[in-house]
Amino acid sequence: MASPPIQVRSGGLVLTVGVGSDIGRRYPANFDVLHVEAPDPGAVSLLAVVADGMGAGEGSAVAGRAAAGTFAAAVRDLPSPVDPAALRGAVARAQRLVRAAGQRLGELTGCTLTALVVEGGAGWIVQLGDSRAYRWRDALLELLTVDHTQAWLGAVNGWYPADSPEAAAARYQLTRYVGHPALPEPDVLNVALRPGDVLCLCSDGLAEQVPYHRLAAALESAVGPAGDPGAVVTGLLADALAAGGNDNATAVVVTVAAEPAV
Repeated sequence: MASPPIQVRSGGLVLTVGVGSDIGRRYPANFDVLHVEAPDPGAVSLLAVVADGMGAGEGSAVAGRAAAGTFAAAVRDLPSPVDPAALRGAVARAQRLVRAAGQRLGELTGCTLTALVVEGGAGWIVQLGDSRAYRWRDALLELLTVDHTQAWLGAVNGWYPADSPEAAAARYQLTRYVGHPALPEPDVLNVALRPGDVLCLCSDGLAEQVPYHRLAAALESAVGPAGDPGAVVTGLLADALAAGGNDNATAVVVTVAAEPAV
């Protein structure tokens, strides 16, 4: 479930982070991996990673732990300024480790990876797979990432209706992930951080069970001095469970505020 929020100061901003994960009702274990840290010292002031293992076998568990841990270790000591090439290099290191693990295990060994890396007043989103990153800003909830699935391609290109059986099956067909034989690169997106922003990283177990308008209302409630990202995470995980709990669900909610004047 949710853990107590943490606070990080970075580039004149105060970031408050709520995190949590829930096993749901379908699987015997939680194959989502959540990693959040505030490296000190270092160029990176906040690192958050959500990895979602593929399937319910040993390869799923190994991939999530290896990808999140390897990526975090690579990012932790990056010099300033952090750049896309360095972040892609961190994912490449995780790719090689997960592929090697899969060869040892002889079974499907893969996971998604969605990360937020903050340096100063800017953030980097790193995306591979179908976990997601959202941003609430100026009364609008935007999905910042793209799902690397056949379902996403089908929705964008009109191959089949979004609520069709074909679309449902295609959600499980990932085109990019950590452990893929082709070692695909991640999407890397640079985003400015503004006071009043609320960012949310989540696994597909939350994104597919919590409707857009409910997620928007939850993130809006985190804005302002009374906002509590930890409570928001708790509420979202409860929503996913109430919707059926058909998958592990994980969320990271980050609020951005101006650092108080001294």
